[in-house]
Amino acid sequence: MDTEVDPDSIVWKPVSFTYIEYQKGDPLGFVLAWSSLFPIFAVAGFATHIYFRRETHTICFFFGVVMNEMLNMTIKYAVREPRPTSHHTGIGVKYGWPSSHAQFMWFFSIYMTFFLHLRSYALTKADVVWKICATLLLLLLAIVVCYSRVYLLYHTTNQILWGGIIGTVTGSLWFAVTHLLLTPHFSYVVNSRVGEWLMIRDSTLIPNVLWFEYTCSRQESRTRNRKLSSAPKQQ
Repeated sequence: MDTEVDPDSIVWKPVSFTYIEYQKGDPLGFVLAWSSLFPIFAVAGFATHIYFRRETHTICFFFGVVMNEMLNMTIKYAVREPRPTSHHTGIGVKYGWPSSHAQFMWFFSIYMTFFLHLRSYALTKADVVWKICATLLLLLLAIVVCYSRVYLLYHTTNQILWGGIIGTVTGSLWFAVTHLLLTPHFSYVVNSRVGEWLMIRDSTLIPNVLWFEYTCSRQESRTRNRKLSSAPKQQ
């Protein structure tokens, strides 16, 4: 026989790690809480981009992000430094040194900065201006996310600082590994049976991928239109 449960005695628990709290009525806290979700949005963007683009460099970038997160968890459980407050609920990991948000953001920002200035070709002055603006935006976003973790009392300044330092070092090292060691082997991956089956591609030698794909798509569309217009019409 079923027994009735008092609704007031039930304790609800969030399912995911995206549960971020801020003080009610604090508009700055609200904005900073949403900014703390950027790593989640970035991972979702990685998954979408890899599925639709199948680009070798993006796949390597994502592998670096995963290894960076694994390193952060390893250090956290080895050091076991607690977070600054226990008032928050729904915290997935109770240890705070180093900050995973700070480590992720600085890994992401530093890697992208190197990519923009060493791998992305600048064909016009507008490209140079765009790369500078993108770099400044990435660094600003990293600073905002780091500040949000201190402001919302999820981390101490020391935890944020060391997360940023570790993320900067790992981001720089992984870009060097990808650029110097892995990139020369991308062609072998693309031309392998597995690479062809998965439709993996490498755009390393293409100066402007967006323009290249636009012109190829436009040319293919014109060719198909000419074939359709020249095909005999069925009676």
